Amino acid sequence: MPTVALALLHLVVLIHVDDDHRLLQAARQAWEQGQQEEAVQLATQAIERNPKNPDGALLRGTMLASLRKHALAVKDFDRVLELDPRRAEAHHLRGCERFKLGLFKDSIDDFDRYLAMRPQERAGHWQRGITLYYAGRFEDGKKQFEHYEQVDTNDVENAVWHFLCNARAHGVDKARSQLLKIGRDRRAPMTEVYELFAGRAKPEEVLAAATAGAPPAELRNRQLFYAHLYLGLYGEVMNDPKLALQHLTKAADDHRISHYMGDVARVHRDLLKSPHQ
Repeated sequence: MPTVALALLHLVVLIHVDDDHRLLQAARQAWEQGQQEEAVQLATQAIERNPKNPDGALLRGTMLASLRKHALAVKDFDRVLELDPRRAEAHHLRGCERFKLGLFKDSIDDFDRYLAMRPQERAGHWQRGITLYYAGRFEDGKKQFEHYEQVDTNDVENAVWHFLCNARAHGVDKARSQLLKIGRDRRAPMTEVYELFAGRAKPEEVLAAATAGAPPAELRNRQLFYAHLYLGLYGEVMNDPKLALQHLTKAADDHRISHYMGDVARVHRDLLKSPHQ
């Protein structure tokens, strides 16, 4: 009898796990087909069916993050880590969402826990570098962007964020003299952005490069987003907060994009609008 009972229990567990898998697979398929509300509902059903399985909360949290429901996403990643503290990707994802909520210290804590588990990802973790900048840890941010050179030496954005950290720690002149050397970043208007921070271009050249050649509407919007983002960051480091807010508002509102950098623009815009919060 004990053997039969154990066999039946094992069968019940397998059926339960299989039901979880089918629900989660259906949720993923619905999401891929653009049925976002149904996808979230299916993930929720999987969580309710088996609240001890962290996969459901991880999937739903990822969906909620994409839907810009950052606080709800954080709660799901909290659930994942309560169930499985070694789930490294949940730390990374929660760190990203905490940054978007302006919780910079908590974001760094998550990124550090993630990298403790995935040390091979340290050099390429640019999100951590950006959070360090907003947390006021400029020297640490500078080092993070220096490490990124091991991953990509053609990224103007990495050089700019290194400049920003260095400028806040040691001044614009020193940052300019230590501006990272890069190869060719083919994205418009990144060459002009690099030259701007190097002191060899003017803001209007950045904007002109973003619209040169009459790019298609979506590409034009993305290029203008990056132009205004980095013009805003340049305005701030050059002690022109009014100009910084003007450009960051354009980036966050007029030329909004769904990429992580879109949230960076929004977070920075909000900080400039409410500097004492």
